[in-house]
Amino acid sequence: MVKPLSLFRYYPQPHSALILNHGIANEQQICPEPRPLRHRIGCVDVTPEQAGTAPANGPRIAVLVGGVGGARFLQGVRELLPEADVSAIVNVGDDVWMHGLRICPDLDTCMYTLGGGIDTDRGWGRVGETWHAKEELAKYQAQPDWFGLGDRDIATHLVRSEMLRAGYPLSAVTEALCNRWQPGVKLIPATDDRCETHVVVSDRDNSGERRAIHFQEWWVRYRADIETHGFATIGADGATPAPNVIEIISTADVVLLAPSNPVVSIGSILAVPGIRGALRTTEAKVIGVSGVIDGKPLRGMADECLSVIGVDTTAEAIGRYYGARSATGILDGWLIHSTDTADVPGVEVRSVPLLMTDPPTTAEIVREALDLAGVKP
Repeated sequence: MVKPLSLFRYYPQPHSALILNHGIANEQQICPEPRPLRHRIGCVDVTPEQAGTAPANGPRIAVLVGGVGGARFLQGVRELLPEADVSAIVNVGDDVWMHGLRICPDLDTCMYTLGGGIDTDRGWGRVGETWHAKEELAKYQAQPDWFGLGDRDIATHLVRSEMLRAGYPLSAVTEALCNRWQPGVKLIPATDDRCETHVVVSDRDNSGERRAIHFQEWWVRYRADIETHGFATIGADGATPAPNVIEIISTADVVLLAPSNPVVSIGSILAVPGIRGALRTTEAKVIGVSGVIDGKPLRGMADECLSVIGVDTTAEAIGRYYGARSATGILDGWLIHSTDTADVPGVEVRSVPLLMTDPPTTAEIVREALDLAGVKP
């Protein structure tokens, strides 16, 4: 049973709520004048006439993203193609419940980055963040004590958690949150289902035993400094892609794989049944962008994850890990950094500068990816 929007009087209405036949609560308080019938393109209100012609310019682009690298890549996509129909299919494998709140790190990083609210020094979390709630939780000795939630960030998690508990799917909740941030692209979770990355590690308390811990604990608490045996996507077997994800991939003019972690970001998206198949059957070219330069990841812990699954931290090894669509993989093209080399059978490889120093520079990377796919901006 979905709670009526009357109990969400101050939250933006997701377009999905229209499907549920709920009206906006306290309409007079939110909007004093009656509004004309409107639709949503991404997270922006448009009239039916505009919706009928949108997108006005540019190709239809689907981007698989996760984390800081994915968010910065999306800045480049938006910079190059501000009028294009861009849909970002975002990793939810990092999502976790903490202190009764549902936290979606990759969705929030994309939302904050594109909306101008990200802490650019850290690459995650809110700019101007304070930590009073974290300090109070520590005084209560609340667990887990290794994961910090900023005060501003908590507001996002509170809204999300309340709407999820009321029965709204994550995709609709994300749309509602984006009404505030206006990211300029559609941010869509890979699935509305709980589909989390867990890590199989040696149990330090029981010699010779193994146990599974959430990815957040593996990375935030242990910094990957624990004997690790593999990754498991919990819930993937029963998960389905979020609404429109398969259609977005199937009807795109190009599909881009952002320079995100190939194991726990892109890999977690591919673990959702149906998404890999859609990538293999779409008429669009699938172009990947390497997140490794000279054997080192641009950000994050891709090298730690790759070592666990026995893949070298090189552009060539990652390209071969994804594989060619002409065989059993997902790539048609592979962008690598200008100082790297790669031989990926069945995949067209191009070397270009891949340092994402700012949105205009990143836009040139996107331009090269589109050119490799034979798509004009």
